[in-house]
Parts: sequence; C-alpha cells; structure tokens
Amino acid sequence: MTKRLQVLFGDDEYRALQQSARKERMTVAEWVRQALRQAQHRRRRAVDTKLQALKRACRHQFPTGDIDLILDETEKGYLEQ
Repeated sequence: MTKRLQVLFGDDEYRALQQSARKERMTVAEWVRQALRQAQHRRRRAVDTKLQALKRACRHQFPTGDIDLILDETEKGYLEQ
C-alpha cells in the first residue's frame, strides 16, 4: 500500500528541487523519494557503526574505580594545565 505525503516548499527551494530532479532526468517526487531513502540508509549505517564500536569496546576489560574519584581526578588534571 502506498501513502501520500505532503511537504511544502518555498518557491526558491522548490525550483532548486526541480533543477536537481531535471539533472537526474526524474520527477521531483522520485528525486525526493530517493533522497529520503539515502538519508535513511546513511542514518542506519551511522547507528550500526556506533553499535559495532560499542560492542568491540565492551569486549575489553579495563581497570575501573569509583566514578566520583575518577571525575575528581579528571577535573584536577584539567585545572593543573
């Protein structure tokens, strides 16, 4: 099933969309659909990349300590510079 989406653009913005679509030899609607798909794909890839980095980091074991002590030492180090 398809759904209709209405998006309003100012005259200048719409002309720019028309020019972009014309350069690609497609309708404005198809150009917008493709642009939205690409944006979704980029966002998913960015999230996946961050999750993979987090999973890799979680496989390591590092020494830990009291969070308040760590934050105090970090702040002290900043102030000494």
